[in-house]
Amino acid sequence: QVQLVESGGGLVQPGGSLRLSCAASGSIFSILGMGWYRQAPGKQREFVARITSGGFTNYADSVKGRFTISRDNAKKMVYLQMNSLEPEDTAVYYCKSDSGTWGQGTQVTVSS
Repeated sequence: QVQLVESGGGLVQPGGSLRLSCAASGSIFSILGMGWYRQAPGKQREFVARITSGGFTNYADSVKGRFTISRDNAKKMVYLQMNSLEPEDTAVYYCKSDSGTWGQGTQVTVSS
């Protein structure tokens, strides 16, 4: 069983950057695909990015070219580097494993 804990959220100005981290526990982490999702107020949770166990990535069109997902299997960590942030990126960001486990979320607010 995998458990996930996100960190790194906060308040940032438009155009700024943040790096989110997701710490995983469990022995099967290295074979799982991992993803980031987000949920803005009043909206449904949506896909942001995913990385396979082998490091292949895909992104939502809205973040392509601005966000980068990566992983460190030795540390059991997944990261989301977010650049050129926009107010529309404001949301709670969640880490999710392909086994169906969700983290508790971390708030990202983009505002001047």
